[in-house]
Amino acid sequence: MKTLKLAAIAALALTATAASADGIKGNGRYGTAGCGLGSLVFGDQPGAVQIFAATTNGTFASQTFGITSGTSNCGPGLVAQGTKNFVEGNRVALAKDAARGQGDAIGAVAVINHCENLPAVAAALQRDFKVIFPSEQATDVQVTNALLQTLHSDPALGCKAG
Repeated sequence: MKTLKLAAIAALALTATAASADGIKGNGRYGTAGCGLGSLVFGDQPGAVQIFAATTNGTFASQTFGITSGTSNCGPGLVAQGTKNFVEGNRVALAKDAARGQGDAIGAVAVINHCENLPAVAAALQRDFKVIFPSEQATDVQVTNALLQTLHSDPALGCKAG
């Protein structure tokens, strides 16, 4: 048990030095153990060190959390990915509904983002329409990022990241 505690302390200390300026996102590269705390501590070094990375991921359940939240070197979280997928398939309907400030597409985006205040979400999307959809040439990624910024920057909307 004492060895496990020491390993945990060492892993956390190494993570603090491995974390980048933008939090614990990592560099997107990881070895066969996958993303998670282990990838932040041990990186993408090949070989037996990946056993330690996998053990670290399993011990702290950081891989599951990282995949869900988009942290710990795991890429975009489920909410961001779900929103991106929705925008890719429903961009025209979402743009029409956001311009009007009502509609099923707004309701779907609110559900994907775990928003509690649908009328406020609809009003915010209508208010920020020109920011979210600056032009027809804006990419789906740009639209998604602006949409997520609108939804998650205003606590009154009650949208949650995970």
